[in-house]
Amino acid sequence: MAAIWNFPTRIVFGLGESQRTGEEAASLGIQRALLVTDTGVVSAGLTDGVLTSLSRSGIKVHTFAGVDSNPTEQNIEDGANAYAAHRADGVIALGGGSPIDAAKLIALRARTDRPFEELDDAVGGGRYVPSDVPPLVALPTTAGTGSEVGRSGVLTLRSSHRKTVIFSPHLLAKVAILDPELTRSMPPRTTAATGFDALTHCIESYLARGDHPMADAIALSGIDLIAKHLPLAVTDGNNLEARGAMMKAAMMGAVAFQKGLGACHSLAHPLSSECGLHHGLANALCLPAVLRFNQRGAIERVLHVGLLVGADAREGACAEAVLAFRTELGLPAGLRAVGVDPSLLPRLADLAFEDACHRENPVPCTRDDLLGLYQAAL
Repeated sequence: MAAIWNFPTRIVFGLGESQRTGEEAASLGIQRALLVTDTGVVSAGLTDGVLTSLSRSGIKVHTFAGVDSNPTEQNIEDGANAYAAHRADGVIALGGGSPIDAAKLIALRARTDRPFEELDDAVGGGRYVPSDVPPLVALPTTAGTGSEVGRSGVLTLRSSHRKTVIFSPHLLAKVAILDPELTRSMPPRTTAATGFDALTHCIESYLARGDHPMADAIALSGIDLIAKHLPLAVTDGNNLEARGAMMKAAMMGAVAFQKGLGACHSLAHPLSSECGLHHGLANALCLPAVLRFNQRGAIERVLHVGLLVGADAREGACAEAVLAFRTELGLPAGLRAVGVDPSLLPRLADLAFEDACHRENPVPCTRDDLLGLYQAAL
Protein backbone atom coordinates (compact mmCIF):
# COMPACT_ATOMS: atom_id res chain seq x y z
CA MET A 1 0.00 0.00 0.00
CA ALA A 2 1.29 3.43 -0.93
CA ALA A 3 2.27 6.07 1.57
CA ILE A 4 1.68 9.60 0.29
CA TRP A 5 3.41 12.64 1.73
CA ASN A 6 3.51 16.32 0.70
CA PHE A 7 6.68 18.25 1.51
CA PRO A 8 5.80 20.28 -0.67
CA THR A 9 6.17 17.83 -3.56
CA ARG A 10 3.56 15.09 -3.63
CA ILE A 11 5.55 11.96 -2.75
CA VAL A 12 4.20 8.49 -3.47
CA PHE A 13 6.19 5.73 -1.76
CA GLY A 14 5.70 1.97 -2.04
CA LEU A 15 6.55 -1.24 -3.86
CA GLY A 16 5.20 -1.22 -7.41
CA GLU A 17 3.97 2.37 -7.22
CA SER A 18 5.80 3.24 -10.45
CA GLN A 19 2.83 1.55 -12.14
CA ARG A 20 0.75 4.63 -11.34
CA THR A 21 3.00 7.02 -13.28
CA GLY A 22 0.39 7.51 -15.99
CA GLU A 23 -2.33 8.24 -13.46
CA GLU A 24 -0.20 10.82 -11.69
CA ALA A 25 0.91 12.46 -14.95
CA ALA A 26 -2.65 12.64 -16.24
CA SER A 27 -3.77 14.31 -13.01
CA LEU A 28 -1.33 17.12 -13.84
CA GLY A 29 -2.92 17.59 -17.27
CA ILE A 30 -0.01 16.01 -19.16
CA GLN A 31 -1.06 14.64 -22.55
CA ARG A 32 2.26 14.53 -24.40
CA ALA A 33 5.27 13.63 -22.25
CA LEU A 34 9.00 13.64 -22.80
CA LEU A 35 10.51 10.73 -20.84
CA VAL A 36 14.04 11.81 -19.82
CA THR A 37 16.38 8.98 -18.86
CA ASP A 38 19.77 7.51 -19.78
CA THR A 39 20.94 4.50 -21.76
CA GLY A 40 21.74 2.48 -18.64
CA VAL A 41 18.18 2.79 -17.35
CA VAL A 42 16.83 1.82 -20.78
CA SER A 43 19.12 -1.22 -21.07
CA ALA A 44 18.09 -2.34 -17.57
CA GLY A 45 14.48 -2.48 -18.77
CA LEU A 46 13.30 0.06 -16.19
CA THR A 47 11.51 2.21 -18.76
CA ASP A 48 9.16 -0.59 -19.82
CA GLY A 49 6.68 -0.42 -16.96
CA VAL A 50 6.66 3.37 -16.94
CA LEU A 51 5.95 3.53 -20.67
CA THR A 52 3.15 0.99 -20.26
CA SER A 53 1.61 3.02 -17.46
CA LEU A 54 1.75 6.24 -19.47
CA SER A 55 0.23 4.55 -22.51
CA ARG A 56 -2.54 3.08 -20.38
CA SER A 57 -3.48 6.63 -19.36
CA GLY A 58 -3.58 7.77 -22.99
CA ILE A 59 -0.38 9.83 -22.77
CA LYS A 60 1.77 10.03 -25.90
CA VAL A 61 5.44 9.62 -24.99
CA HIS A 62 8.79 10.27 -26.64
CA THR A 63 11.88 8.90 -24.88
CA PHE A 64 15.03 11.00 -24.64
CA ALA A 65 17.96 8.99 -23.27
CA GLY A 66 20.81 11.34 -24.15
CA VAL A 67 21.88 12.26 -20.62
CA ASP A 68 25.50 11.78 -19.53
CA SER A 69 26.49 10.71 -16.01
CA ASN A 70 27.33 14.37 -15.36
CA PRO A 71 24.77 16.35 -17.41
CA THR A 72 26.19 18.84 -19.87
CA GLU A 73 24.75 21.93 -21.48
CA GLN A 74 24.62 19.98 -24.76
CA ASN A 75 22.48 17.28 -23.09
CA ILE A 76 19.99 19.96 -22.01
CA GLU A 77 19.87 21.56 -25.45
CA ASP A 78 19.32 18.18 -27.13
CA GLY A 79 16.56 17.35 -24.66
CA ALA A 80 14.89 20.73 -25.14
CA ASN A 81 14.89 20.15 -28.90
CA ALA A 82 13.29 16.72 -28.35
CA TYR A 83 10.67 18.32 -26.07
CA ALA A 84 9.79 20.89 -28.72
CA ALA A 85 9.74 18.36 -31.57
CA HIS A 86 7.35 16.12 -29.62
CA ARG A 87 5.16 19.13 -28.78
CA ALA A 88 5.35 17.93 -25.18
CA ASP A 89 3.47 19.53 -22.31
CA GLY A 90 5.21 17.77 -19.44
CA VAL A 91 8.28 15.77 -18.46
CA ILE A 92 8.73 12.36 -16.83
CA ALA A 93 12.19 11.83 -15.29
CA LEU A 94 13.38 8.27 -14.71
CA GLY A 95 16.86 7.53 -13.40
CA GLY A 96 19.45 8.73 -10.96
CA GLY A 97 20.24 12.32 -10.16
CA SER A 98 21.61 13.05 -13.62
CA PRO A 99 18.44 12.33 -15.64
CA ILE A 100 16.27 13.98 -12.99
CA ASP A 101 18.44 17.11 -12.91
CA ALA A 102 18.51 17.15 -16.71
CA ALA A 103 14.73 16.78 -16.85
CA LYS A 104 14.26 19.84 -14.65
CA LEU A 105 16.55 21.91 -16.85
CA ILE A 106 14.95 20.64 -20.07
CA ALA A 107 11.58 21.73 -18.67
CA LEU A 108 13.15 25.07 -17.77
CA ARG A 109 14.49 25.45 -21.31
CA ALA A 110 10.93 25.14 -22.60
CA ARG A 111 10.20 28.49 -20.95
CA THR A 112 13.44 30.51 -21.20
CA ASP A 113 16.52 30.71 -23.40
CA ARG A 114 18.43 32.86 -20.91
CA PRO A 115 22.05 31.60 -20.66
CA PHE A 116 22.68 29.18 -17.81
CA GLU A 117 25.52 31.44 -16.64
CA GLU A 118 22.85 34.02 -15.78
CA LEU A 119 20.61 31.40 -14.13
CA ASP A 120 23.44 30.20 -11.84
CA ASP A 121 22.44 30.21 -8.17
CA ALA A 122 25.86 31.64 -7.27
CA VAL A 123 24.85 34.96 -8.92
CA GLY A 124 21.23 34.92 -7.78
CA GLY A 125 19.98 33.51 -11.05
CA GLY A 126 16.95 31.89 -9.45
CA ARG A 127 15.09 35.17 -9.84
CA TYR A 128 15.07 34.57 -13.60
CA VAL A 129 13.48 31.10 -13.39
CA PRO A 130 9.89 31.50 -14.67
CA SER A 131 6.99 30.28 -12.57
CA ASP A 132 5.34 28.33 -15.41
CA VAL A 133 7.97 25.59 -15.85
CA PRO A 134 6.14 22.54 -17.32
CA PRO A 135 5.07 19.86 -14.84
CA LEU A 136 7.55 17.16 -13.90
CA VAL A 137 7.00 13.65 -12.49
CA ALA A 138 10.23 12.16 -11.09
CA LEU A 139 11.00 8.48 -10.49
CA PRO A 140 14.44 7.82 -8.97
CA THR A 141 16.22 4.57 -9.78
CA THR A 142 19.02 5.26 -7.28
CA ALA A 143 19.02 6.39 -3.65
CA GLY A 144 21.49 9.25 -3.50
CA THR A 145 20.88 12.73 -4.85
CA GLY A 146 17.26 13.09 -3.76
CA SER A 147 16.80 15.26 -6.84
CA GLU A 148 13.22 14.01 -7.08
CA VAL A 149 12.29 16.34 -4.19
CA GLY A 150 15.01 18.98 -4.63
CA ARG A 151 14.60 22.41 -6.12
CA SER A 152 17.89 22.46 -8.02
CA GLY A 153 19.38 21.13 -11.21
CA VAL A 154 23.11 20.72 -11.83
CA LEU A 155 24.88 20.84 -15.18
CA THR A 156 28.38 21.39 -16.53
CA LEU A 157 28.66 24.64 -18.47
CA ARG A 158 30.18 24.65 -21.92
CA SER A 159 31.87 28.01 -21.36
CA SER A 160 33.76 27.22 -18.16
CA HIS A 161 33.57 23.40 -17.75
CA ARG A 162 32.29 24.20 -14.26
CA LYS A 163 29.46 22.39 -12.52
CA THR A 164 26.72 24.93 -11.97
CA VAL A 165 23.63 24.80 -9.77
CA ILE A 166 20.33 26.27 -10.96
CA PHE A 167 18.09 26.73 -7.91
CA SER A 168 14.43 27.68 -7.72
CA PRO A 169 11.23 26.32 -6.15
CA HIS A 170 9.77 26.45 -9.66
CA LEU A 171 12.03 23.47 -10.55
CA LEU A 172 10.42 21.18 -7.96
CA ALA A 173 8.80 18.05 -9.35
CA LYS A 174 5.03 18.08 -8.98
CA VAL A 175 5.08 14.37 -8.07
CA ALA A 176 7.89 12.06 -6.94
CA ILE A 177 7.25 8.32 -7.10
CA LEU A 178 9.60 6.31 -4.87
CA ASP A 179 9.35 2.64 -5.80
CA PRO A 180 12.08 0.52 -4.16
CA GLU A 181 11.68 -2.03 -6.96
CA LEU A 182 13.33 0.47 -9.32
CA THR A 183 16.55 0.40 -7.26
CA ARG A 184 16.80 -3.39 -7.00
CA SER A 185 19.13 -3.72 -10.00
CA MET A 186 21.73 -1.21 -8.74
CA PRO A 187 25.09 -2.97 -8.37
CA PRO A 188 26.82 -2.86 -4.97
CA ARG A 189 29.37 -0.16 -5.81
CA THR A 190 26.71 2.15 -7.27
CA THR A 191 24.51 1.50 -4.24
CA ALA A 192 27.41 2.45 -1.95
CA ALA A 193 28.40 5.55 -3.91
CA THR A 194 24.87 6.91 -4.23
CA GLY A 195 24.24 6.10 -0.58
CA PHE A 196 27.31 8.10 0.39
CA ASP A 197 25.93 10.99 -1.62
CA ALA A 198 22.80 10.90 0.54
CA LEU A 199 24.95 10.65 3.66
CA THR A 200 27.00 13.67 2.60
CA HIS A 201 23.85 15.69 1.94
CA CYS A 202 22.56 14.92 5.42
CA ILE A 203 25.86 15.57 7.19
CA GLU A 204 26.73 18.76 5.33
CA SER A 205 23.27 20.24 5.73
CA TYR A 206 23.34 19.52 9.48
CA LEU A 207 26.77 21.14 9.81
CA ALA A 208 25.98 24.08 7.50
CA ARG A 209 25.89 27.57 8.94
CA GLY A 210 22.51 29.10 9.63
CA ASP A 211 19.40 28.30 11.62
CA HIS A 212 16.97 25.79 10.13
CA PRO A 213 15.64 23.44 12.82
CA MET A 214 13.41 21.44 10.45
CA ALA A 215 16.30 20.74 8.08
CA ASP A 216 18.53 19.77 11.01
CA ALA A 217 16.00 17.26 12.34
CA ILE A 218 15.43 15.71 8.93
CA ALA A 219 19.18 15.47 8.30
CA LEU A 220 19.82 13.66 11.58
CA SER A 221 17.06 11.14 10.87
CA GLY A 222 18.51 10.58 7.39
CA ILE A 223 21.98 9.88 8.82
CA ASP A 224 20.46 7.34 11.19
CA LEU A 225 18.60 5.55 8.36
CA ILE A 226 21.75 5.40 6.21
CA ALA A 227 23.95 4.05 9.00
CA LYS A 228 21.46 1.27 9.66
CA HIS A 229 20.41 0.34 6.13
CA LEU A 230 23.11 1.18 3.56
CA PRO A 231 25.32 -1.84 4.39
CA LEU A 232 22.29 -4.12 3.97
CA ALA A 233 21.39 -2.54 0.63
CA VAL A 234 24.98 -3.01 -0.58
CA THR A 235 25.33 -6.64 0.49
CA ASP A 236 21.81 -7.74 -0.48
CA GLY A 237 20.29 -5.74 -3.32
CA ASN A 238 17.05 -7.69 -3.00
CA ASN A 239 16.48 -6.43 0.53
CA LEU A 240 13.61 -4.11 -0.35
CA GLU A 241 13.23 -2.86 3.21
CA ALA A 242 16.82 -1.56 3.07
CA ARG A 243 16.29 -0.25 -0.45
CA GLY A 244 13.18 1.59 0.68
CA ALA A 245 14.92 3.06 3.72
CA MET A 246 17.69 4.37 1.49
CA MET A 247 15.16 5.99 -0.86
CA LYS A 248 13.65 7.73 2.15
CA ALA A 249 17.09 8.85 3.37
CA ALA A 250 18.05 10.21 -0.07
CA MET A 251 14.81 12.16 -0.19
CA MET A 252 15.41 13.50 3.31
CA GLY A 253 18.94 14.63 2.43
CA ALA A 254 17.65 16.67 -0.49
CA VAL A 255 14.95 18.26 1.67
CA ALA A 256 17.53 19.08 4.36
CA PHE A 257 20.07 20.71 2.08
CA GLN A 258 17.78 23.64 1.40
CA LYS A 259 19.66 24.87 4.49
CA GLY A 260 22.97 24.65 2.60
CA LEU A 261 25.83 22.23 1.94
CA GLY A 262 29.56 22.70 2.48
CA ALA A 263 33.14 22.21 1.42
CA CYS A 264 32.75 18.55 0.49
CA HIS A 265 30.39 19.41 -2.34
CA SER A 266 32.67 22.18 -3.57
CA LEU A 267 35.47 19.61 -3.73
CA ALA A 268 33.27 16.97 -5.38
CA HIS A 269 31.90 19.09 -8.22
CA PRO A 270 35.26 19.65 -10.02
CA LEU A 271 36.17 15.99 -9.51
CA SER A 272 33.09 15.14 -11.57
CA SER A 273 33.40 17.82 -14.25
CA GLU A 274 37.19 17.56 -14.69
CA CYS A 275 37.96 13.93 -13.81
CA GLY A 276 34.67 12.20 -14.58
CA LEU A 277 34.13 10.84 -11.07
CA HIS A 278 30.68 9.77 -10.01
CA HIS A 279 29.37 12.54 -7.76
CA GLY A 280 28.57 10.25 -4.84
CA LEU A 281 32.00 8.62 -5.03
CA ALA A 282 33.68 12.03 -5.13
CA ASN A 283 31.80 12.98 -1.96
CA ALA A 284 32.75 9.71 -0.29
CA LEU A 285 36.44 10.25 -1.01
CA CYS A 286 36.47 13.81 0.38
CA LEU A 287 34.08 13.61 3.33
CA PRO A 288 36.46 12.28 6.05
CA ALA A 289 38.97 15.07 5.40
CA VAL A 290 36.22 17.69 5.47
CA LEU A 291 34.88 16.35 8.77
CA ARG A 292 38.34 16.69 10.34
CA PHE A 293 38.61 20.22 8.99
CA ASN A 294 35.15 21.19 10.32
CA GLN A 295 35.76 20.02 13.88
CA ARG A 296 37.05 23.38 15.04
CA GLY A 297 33.95 25.20 13.82
CA ALA A 298 31.19 22.75 14.73
CA ILE A 299 32.62 20.28 17.24
CA GLU A 300 29.33 19.50 19.02
CA ARG A 301 27.54 18.79 15.76
CA VAL A 302 30.41 16.72 14.38
CA LEU A 303 30.37 14.65 17.58
CA HIS A 304 26.59 14.22 17.22
CA VAL A 305 27.03 12.92 13.68
CA GLY A 306 29.77 10.61 14.92
CA LEU A 307 27.47 8.98 17.46
CA LEU A 308 24.95 8.19 14.71
CA VAL A 309 27.61 6.49 12.57
CA GLY A 310 29.06 4.46 15.42
CA ALA A 311 31.88 6.69 16.69
CA ASP A 312 32.73 7.39 20.30
CA ALA A 313 32.90 10.92 21.72
CA ARG A 314 36.60 11.51 20.98
CA GLU A 315 37.59 14.44 18.82
CA GLY A 316 38.40 13.01 15.39
CA ALA A 317 36.36 9.86 15.94
CA CYS A 318 33.60 10.97 13.54
CA ALA A 319 35.97 11.21 10.57
CA GLU A 320 37.48 7.84 11.53
CA ALA A 321 34.04 6.23 11.68
CA VAL A 322 32.99 7.65 8.30
CA LEU A 323 36.26 6.41 6.80
CA ALA A 324 35.65 2.94 8.29
CA PHE A 325 32.08 3.01 6.94
CA ARG A 326 33.41 3.83 3.47
CA THR A 327 35.84 0.92 3.69
CA GLU A 328 33.11 -1.44 4.91
CA LEU A 329 31.05 -0.56 1.83
CA GLY A 330 33.94 -1.46 -0.49
CA LEU A 331 34.63 2.03 -1.82
CA PRO A 332 38.17 3.11 -2.84
CA ALA A 333 40.71 4.35 -0.31
CA GLY A 334 41.29 7.82 -1.76
CA LEU A 335 41.64 10.01 -4.84
CA ARG A 336 44.84 8.28 -6.02
CA ALA A 337 42.97 4.97 -6.05
CA VAL A 338 40.55 6.32 -8.67
CA GLY A 339 43.28 7.82 -10.85
CA VAL A 340 43.27 11.47 -9.80
CA ASP A 341 46.71 12.86 -10.65
CA PRO A 342 48.11 15.02 -7.80
CA SER A 343 49.30 17.52 -10.41
CA LEU A 344 45.65 18.37 -11.09
CA LEU A 345 44.94 19.46 -7.54
CA PRO A 346 45.83 23.17 -7.90
CA ARG A 347 43.44 23.50 -10.86
CA LEU A 348 40.75 21.57 -8.98
CA ALA A 349 41.22 23.84 -5.96
CA ASP A 350 40.67 26.91 -8.14
CA LEU A 351 37.40 25.46 -9.38
CA ALA A 352 36.34 24.34 -5.92
CA PHE A 353 36.86 27.84 -4.56
CA GLU A 354 34.60 29.22 -7.32
CA ASP A 355 31.88 26.74 -6.32
CA ALA A 356 29.24 28.32 -4.07
CA CYS A 357 28.61 25.33 -1.79
CA HIS A 358 31.55 26.02 0.56
CA ARG A 359 30.06 29.40 1.48
CA GLU A 360 27.80 27.62 3.98
CA ASN A 361 30.59 25.48 5.43
CA PRO A 362 30.86 25.89 9.24
CA VAL A 363 34.55 26.81 8.85
CA PRO A 364 35.30 29.41 6.16
CA CYS A 365 37.46 28.03 3.34
CA THR A 366 40.22 29.71 1.40
CA ARG A 367 41.46 28.36 -1.88
CA ASP A 368 44.52 26.96 -0.07
CA ASP A 369 42.25 25.26 2.49
CA LEU A 370 40.48 23.47 -0.34
CA LEU A 371 43.80 22.46 -1.88
CA GLY A 372 44.84 21.05 1.49
CA LEU A 373 41.59 19.08 1.70
CA TYR A 374 42.24 17.55 -1.72
CA GLN A 375 45.74 16.58 -0.56
CA ALA A 376 44.32 15.03 2.60
CA ALA A 377 41.87 13.02 0.46
CA LEU A 378 44.59 11.53 -1.75
